[in-house]
Amino acid sequence: MELLGRSPMKTQVIIKLVLVVLLVVAMLRGAESIRAKGKIFESFEYTAMNCRAHSASLTDFGGVGDGKTSNTKAFHAAVSQLSQYETQGGAQLFVPAGKWLTGSFNLTSHFTLYLHKDAVLLASQDINEWPVLKALPSYGRGRDAAAGRYTSLIWGTNLTDVVVTGDNGTIDGQGEFWWQQFHKKKLKYTRPYLIEVMFSTDVQISNLTLLNSPSWNVHPVYSSNILVKGITIIAPISSPNTDGINPDSCTNTRIEDCYIVSGDDCVAVKSGWDEYGIAFGMPTKQLVVRRLTCISPYSATIALGSEMSGGIQDVRAEDIVAIHTESGVRIKTAVGRGGYVKDIYARRFTMHTMKWAFG
Repeated sequence: MELLGRSPMKTQVIIKLVLVVLLVVAMLRGAESIRAKGKIFESFEYTAMNCRAHSASLTDFGGVGDGKTSNTKAFHAAVSQLSQYETQGGAQLFVPAGKWLTGSFNLTSHFTLYLHKDAVLLASQDINEWPVLKALPSYGRGRDAAAGRYTSLIWGTNLTDVVVTGDNGTIDGQGEFWWQQFHKKKLKYTRPYLIEVMFSTDVQISNLTLLNSPSWNVHPVYSSNILVKGITIIAPISSPNTDGINPDSCTNTRIEDCYIVSGDDCVAVKSGWDEYGIAFGMPTKQLVVRRLTCISPYSATIALGSEMSGGIQDVRAEDIVAIHTESGVRIKTAVGRGGYVKDIYARRFTMHTMKWAFG
């Protein structure tokens, strides 16, 4: 009854104070509960095409970030478990700080793979952790060997709404092992790439550092609505076929705000190989490349081909800086390769110490 006799303003202040005290108590109890379970939750923000309703850490599936323990099974278990949420708001897999040794693993739809800024994925050098796939239908054979190809480190097919991102976390392909096998001609199958998505739509690859890929770094193929943004790619300039970003028979792709140092073309636009590419007949079109800095002394900043048998059309490149690179824009093909290259627009290129501007 005494409370009713107080002024409305004093009553509101008392109620607010009580609510604040209750909120603080609840937060403290929540913190104690988290400590009791032995878990630490981090908050982080990033830009992505979609949010996820569910989240888990690689450590929830037995992951060990010591740089020595294989985490291939942990990644497979995590993706398999989180795939159940495809129709329930999607899921996110968080890779915390540490060095996470792993072989090839797949992605799933409505899924985000997020790497902490101090997380490093180390590609396994155990060849048994790299399953073998058939050659791509628009290529008909492998590039390094006539047979199939090793699955890419991060791989997926027939996916929708996939994000591979981080706070500039690192994926290290440890490519020296593969480069030596290539030079010694000991490869039975074509080397793996770091990231590859096939027959997929709505894919974002962003804010990561990619090092020492066994071969190509990023390879979207037979896919549409692709965004590759804020990627740093570094490989020795003498490393074989370490192309930066290779959109291949893709539609509506954006590549922007990337820094690339490679042993081959920084961006290579492709659409299949010889009779296989002609028969498959899927061009790369509606491609935008902008705000890149590229270094590749023996190759091109942007190459159109040479595997372009399905055609290349409507490519727009602008605000590109090329340093100590063989050529700015280069059209590459071969006798009998077929296909076409048309509607190519380039502007605002800044080029230093080049062999050719266009070729």
